[in-house]
Amino acid sequence: MNRQLEKMLKNYPAMVRERDSLAHQIAHFKGLTAEEVIESMYTPRMDGERVQTSNISDKTAQIAMTYQERMDRINREWYEHLEKRMMYLSTELDSFESALNTLPERQAAIMKDMIIGGVTWDALCVIHHLSRTMIAKYRRRAIERLSEIYDQNEQIAADYLLS
Repeated sequence: MNRQLEKMLKNYPAMVRERDSLAHQIAHFKGLTAEEVIESMYTPRMDGERVQTSNISDKTAQIAMTYQERMDRINREWYEHLEKRMMYLSTELDSFESALNTLPERQAAIMKDMIIGGVTWDALCVIHHLSRTMIAKYRRRAIERLSEIYDQNEQIAADYLLS
């Protein structure tokens, strides 16, 4: 089975939760406060043995001059990191859901219920009027087909990169 597919089958619910959490963080992003940045800049750093050549007022002046630009840079980098991670998760989840939609109707319905809906095997048997053995067969066939799709996508990407 394709490693990426295996990861999706195993981690789909966690990835959806993370994507939703990132969307919330981005929508309500406030970043670090000036006080937090100043505090992090003011904390003494020990880089080895040194003789202190500046006094507190020099340190305070240095902090006052650079805190705003440092705070803006940290917040911008943090926000960009959140956006990149959310974009990655959204792309992975959309690709997986698109691959599920290419399956034959019955396989797609079972796999969507199982993976996206989190329905138990016993509930799947009741919903789809199938035995556990048949659910397992549908699942196995669906995974084989999804693995083919993921392998084709990897081959297309490899062909592009090598061209």
